[in-house]
Amino acid sequence: MAQRTFPALNKRGFMVPRGLAYESGGTTGSRTKHWRTSGAGPKTAAADNLRTLRSRARDAIRNDPWAKSAIAKLVSSAIGTGIRPYPMHPDDAMRKLLLDLWDDWSVEADADNRMDIYGQQALAARAMFGDGEGLFRLRARQAQDNLSVPLQVQAMEADHLPVERNEVLPNGNEIINGIEFDQVGRRVAYWLWNRHPGDGRYQPSVGLVQRRVPADQIIHLYQVDRAGQARGVTALATVLLRLKTLDSMDDATLVRQEIANLFAGFVTREASDNGIPGVDVLGNPASPDGDGYTPIATLEPGVLQELDPGDKVEWSDPPDAGDNYADFMRQQLMAAAASVGLPYELLTGDLRGVSDRALRVIINEFHRAIEQVLWSTFIHQWCRPVWAAFIDAAVLAGELPASDYRRNRRLYRRVQWVPHGWDYIHPVQDVQARGLEVQYGFRSRSSVILAGGHLPDPVDRQRAADIEREKLLGLPSSVRPPVANSTRQSSTATESQDEQ
Repeated sequence: MAQRTFPALNKRGFMVPRGLAYESGGTTGSRTKHWRTSGAGPKTAAADNLRTLRSRARDAIRNDPWAKSAIAKLVSSAIGTGIRPYPMHPDDAMRKLLLDLWDDWSVEADADNRMDIYGQQALAARAMFGDGEGLFRLRARQAQDNLSVPLQVQAMEADHLPVERNEVLPNGNEIINGIEFDQVGRRVAYWLWNRHPGDGRYQPSVGLVQRRVPADQIIHLYQVDRAGQARGVTALATVLLRLKTLDSMDDATLVRQEIANLFAGFVTREASDNGIPGVDVLGNPASPDGDGYTPIATLEPGVLQELDPGDKVEWSDPPDAGDNYADFMRQQLMAAAASVGLPYELLTGDLRGVSDRALRVIINEFHRAIEQVLWSTFIHQWCRPVWAAFIDAAVLAGELPASDYRRNRRLYRRVQWVPHGWDYIHPVQDVQARGLEVQYGFRSRSSVILAGGHLPDPVDRQRAADIEREKLLGLPSSVRPPVANSTRQSSTATESQDEQ
């Protein structure tokens, strides 16, 4: 009978561990002796080499087509034409007033007057994905500036925030990577350069000065990967070296193919007594040039050239790109796409071998990932403080008649953000399915409108105006109820096509 073994116990009665719980990642054998790891905390890990990572990411976006495509697609997927606010104030008239006031102010919001508020959203997303972080300052304006709401948003690059500034202030506050924290860990101020440190050539007479700006005036946008992280890291951080190496290899392959296309031949013949042939390859009298004698002949279509006895022709045979070049590039780009959170098919446009159903799974999974970043990071860090500052400035300027604002401030600040809606994968089938969901009570019509990137109140007003205009002109009604049978037929047809 086999003897049973029991785990050893210490004096307190707890089991003594034997071996490693994670044998693959925790082993210290020969396979991992060159595996160098870091125990840096979240602030140190993000701040180390931050300047290098940021400058290399910008260089890749400027010069590498895959890096440029990755950031552009992340920005377009997250922002599209803009994330619009939908006020949730219980009064219909107040909601309309808030929307009208926002629409008027949105085209005046940029402190540089180069774009509207939705263009600034795209710029913020580009900074978050590309640079790793973006800085925006909420600027209060004067009445004489003639703005709909005396507020503007100033965009700044993250270089304005000095990562190397770390010190303890006399009041007990601590500056970490340019951000001032109080004694309980709250952000109270940002120490910013008065101008971009990389633009010194344009204002040599103006010295760089760091100024303390209260934290409630600054929007610091970045993705938080670890608890306690103070600065953001570019989305390209894990793939920069791969993209640089891949670009060098691809460029070398292009040069090699260019050389391979130079179809060249070499003629060997016996020389005369003075070392120069009597005639050249084309049969013309040979004559020396400046560096001696360099006979060159070209190939022309339909030409048969007769050579002298003893002449030999050797053809060049440069190497090609290899049979596995395309597969290798595909594998590397798949890794690059996975690193930045993009499907390979969207990054490259390569849809070979992807069925309709597989593409739907890929797109839906990507939408879920983008929405996670959108709602947990971008809307919370950027959209929410902009709306709060907009409401406060409108009330203080008297543009928003809200006598109960101090008592019911949360009602005016309550807002639902509406991202740009995703395009339908199967337009007819998807629209009919949503119509049936509303018809059977599984969801509201407003939720369908919001999912499409539109606001329910303006849509209802437009529908009402359309109906009145149709009645006035004697036009047939444009509203048609969803038909269940057509949905089923469309679904069946789609499934049949997928199977084929």
